[in-house]
Amino acid sequence: MSGLPSRTGAQVLVDQLLAQGVERVTCVPGESYLAVLDALRDSGIDVLVCRQEGGAAIMAEAAGKLTGRPGICFVTRGPGATNASAGIHIARQDSTPMILFVGQIARRMRDREAFQEIDYRQMFGGVAKWAVEIDDAARIPEILARAFRVALQGRPGPVVIALPEDMLDDVVAATDAPRVVPTEPAPSPGDAQRLRTMLAEARRPVALLGGSRWTAGAVAAFAAWAERHDIPVAVSFRRAQLFPADHPNFAGELGIGPNPALLARIKEADLLLMVGGRLSEMPAQSYGLLGIPDPGLPLVHVHPDAAELGRVYQPALAIEATPDTFCAALPDFAPTGQGRAAEAHAAYRAWSETPEPKPGAFQYGQAITWLRERLPPDAVICNGAGNFATWVHRYYRFRAFGTQLAPTSGSMGYGLPAAVMAKRSHPERIVVALAGDGDVMMTVQEFATAVQYGVAVVVVVLDNGMYGTIRMHQEREYPGRVSATELRNPDFAALARACGGHGERVERTEAFAPAFERSLASGLPAMIHCLVDPEALTPTMTLAAIREKAFAAQRG
Repeated sequence: MSGLPSRTGAQVLVDQLLAQGVERVTCVPGESYLAVLDALRDSGIDVLVCRQEGGAAIMAEAAGKLTGRPGICFVTRGPGATNASAGIHIARQDSTPMILFVGQIARRMRDREAFQEIDYRQMFGGVAKWAVEIDDAARIPEILARAFRVALQGRPGPVVIALPEDMLDDVVAATDAPRVVPTEPAPSPGDAQRLRTMLAEARRPVALLGGSRWTAGAVAAFAAWAERHDIPVAVSFRRAQLFPADHPNFAGELGIGPNPALLARIKEADLLLMVGGRLSEMPAQSYGLLGIPDPGLPLVHVHPDAAELGRVYQPALAIEATPDTFCAALPDFAPTGQGRAAEAHAAYRAWSETPEPKPGAFQYGQAITWLRERLPPDAVICNGAGNFATWVHRYYRFRAFGTQLAPTSGSMGYGLPAAVMAKRSHPERIVVALAGDGDVMMTVQEFATAVQYGVAVVVVVLDNGMYGTIRMHQEREYPGRVSATELRNPDFAALARACGGHGERVERTEAFAPAFERSLASGLPAMIHCLVDPEALTPTMTLAAIREKAFAAQRG
């Protein structure tokens, strides 16, 4: 150790990020980690300064989705960490690798409830995979290497690391850690043989893809295998990028308001092959799709984390494997039926082809189908949470891996900051964020971040003047009694221009396409403010119809 160069804790930390291949970090600056900001200055790492810690954490989570390596975010103590917690929750539920660094009070002040003091082990202990505070700068390489491994291995997720500000100034001699390569559990020969037997005996198998740790190679391999064996393939909630929608075996998305034909196909299946996902509340239709703990049909569950196998559903065959290793070991067999995939794909096409007309001069469904035809396969589509997203999931067709950024956690405000990260990472690609009016206002300040860095995202704001999803539930449970769901919104086009971007206002369907083209041509971050009739609440129901149905139920 005596021959090692001496460095501050902050310099050691940044050197570990470089050793792990980190190219980009997000942050909101704070005095609690000034030493790290200084060490980053000459590191070559791209530092995106954001306007609020929630947006910064969401950008880091999006980076984890895009790269498969942990997205990195730095925030200050106290309010900075609490603001960033939204991104940690998304990373947890979406199984995304991410590391949040939190500046912390000096070690000598601990346990006095000093200014902005929080115990981050307690605060994040129930949501992060690991929460730790570094007391000794010499241990930074050890702890960061472990953090990357924890974030990546098994079921990926977030790690939180607190950094006492005085520790960052300590001068130490430390050896850098090697780049972390996560373990890749693979199917055993016995697993493959048993799966081959089960598939060969099945007459109505269905595959369901979800989760993380997928690669473009695994997606392509599974698609080729499914086509060879005539297996319909569905994707889990907001995991549409895992199977191309124009593939003849694609059966649709199992999410909110799914195709009834897809639900029937799964319920009638005599084998469900679930790869990568957990079949949690949304895809499981409030846990009503399969039985618990007995699924009621032969279930093959493939997941990289043994702790998820049998956690809710007891499978007939549990395989601990990553999507990559599983797809490399997929067994061939003689299909017992013909035309199953074609039938499933035809049902998906019929369900997703043409939106029904809805009240209002602007037909949002037609805008989505226009984008479906206009955008190239590598365009990245981002969205947050709200009823507006149901049109995206139903009518847009994701055709390539790495083109969807959407929170399975249902976090509002996700789309805009995720789009900023996607466009910063892939400036050559078109990146579109679709957002509701309530949704976008959660993180709208990150539009200024896009302008600051010249990140030319296109944000399509669907403005119906209310928290639409909550209003929908409100009308179902308390028809006609509107409470706390109405919104008065800014002029989003003017807001975009005030930030230095491009703004458009769309009131009629025919105005959308030229507004979108002008937005792209501007070369600036753009916001298209689309006025949506409040009655056009979902692809299948109007607000009035929901209310009347609830009244009828009350009348008995």
